[in-house]
Amino acid sequence: MKRINNFLLFTLLLLAFVSCNNKKTEVSDLDKLRNSTNTASYPAVKMDSAQAINLITKQKVQELLDLSTLYLSGNRNTEIDTVIYSQMQSYFHKPDSLTFKKLFHELDSLKVKSVKVNSLEVYKDFYKKDTLDFAKFNVEYFDSKNKSLGSFEKNAQYILVSTPNTNNEFKFFFLDFYSNPFKKDSTSVGVTK
Repeated sequence: MKRINNFLLFTLLLLAFVSCNNKKTEVSDLDKLRNSTNTASYPAVKMDSAQAINLITKQKVQELLDLSTLYLSGNRNTEIDTVIYSQMQSYFHKPDSLTFKKLFHELDSLKVKSVKVNSLEVYKDFYKKDTLDFAKFNVEYFDSKNKSLGSFEKNAQYILVSTPNTNNEFKFFFLDFYSNPFKKDSTSVGVTK
């Protein structure tokens, strides 16, 4: 009888040990964000350049907004906050001290904890002799209880920079985020009556 009890106890302990080891650890969204960079892999599906640009732009907008909410949820003075901030700057061609001011102000004032990009459309605008690339997107803000704070139409200006020593490869950068597209000024400069 004692042998049977010991065998059953050993079997139960072995099953408990095996079941504990079979649990797969999922990588959290927070870890994915912390480990993401401005260089990412894209699906090997064939798509035309407009579809690819649309997909990449939507992904970059979502990543930047996720990093922004992550940065704002911290103390903004720790080492990880510094890393997150520098990672956010890597999304911009020439970041400066005003790059995130409008974005941070809006997210802070609404107490946004998470963001979802619902739709995105890329388009070109012409200003004088320049062609400018813009993304118009609908973004939905959520609070700490995952309650929607509303959906907002936003714009971002981006640029594709060709990488040296490669064929047909480009690096994506934002020039301006939450920008207002250039308005064509119809009034002349000077005194009007």
